[in-house]
Amino acid sequence: YEIGVRLVGSEMCIRDREWKDDKTLITLIKAELYTAVIGDIMDKMGYLHQFLPPHIRPLRDDMLIAGRAMTVLEADVHDNSASGGNNPLLQRSFGLMLEALDDLKEDEVYICSGSSPEYALWGELMSARAMQCKAAGAVVNGYSRDTKGILALDFPCFSYGPYAQDQAPRGKVIDYRVPIEVDGVLVNDGDMLIGDIDGVCVVPRRIEEEVFTRALEKARGERIVLKKIQEGMRARDAFDKFGIM
Repeated sequence: YEIGVRLVGSEMCIRDREWKDDKTLITLIKAELYTAVIGDIMDKMGYLHQFLPPHIRPLRDDMLIAGRAMTVLEADVHDNSASGGNNPLLQRSFGLMLEALDDLKEDEVYICSGSSPEYALWGELMSARAMQCKAAGAVVNGYSRDTKGILALDFPCFSYGPYAQDQAPRGKVIDYRVPIEVDGVLVNDGDMLIGDIDGVCVVPRRIEEEVFTRALEKARGERIVLKKIQEGMRARDAFDKFGIM
């Protein structure tokens, strides 16, 4: 196993990494972690802008996402039927959206940004195809539609919320598996995305081992602190002893 870092109070210790592959890591994240504790660790490491904007919400409060980003770049178009221009891609329905959707891999998250928030970027049929690809969910910097259908499929979707206006005559995917930005947050293909009721955070691949090792330790420490507070320990004493609050 690779080496990770463990925190005990304010002391630093060395420990083995608890996961050997993405499947095990994602299982650990879903079982023990949540966006708040992961965000706290990234704050301590100096990564202060890793949360997507708060208006990107789960369609249902209990939806969870943990998986690798499959980044998708969208752009506005203003006349789907117009001929001419210098980019033949813009003459294709949806641009590269269908190719991007078909390229989803197991435990990946379709994350799309780049367009104005004037139309839906995700829907029921896209969810059905993503499920066939065993994708982990969808996160879009815009709206989603076909809400009843997505909920019936139980497919994790994070968006601005329901809005039926279609992207077909208004936007196209112009590239995928490229760096994208979501309201100032950089997302690279392959970064780890975690989403829950408190939002969506982005863990860059280059720091993920330290982030998740420390987050697991903090989450387990928080459960101890919760028990002590429920038993009557004062907040000041709990923080002084455990360094967690």
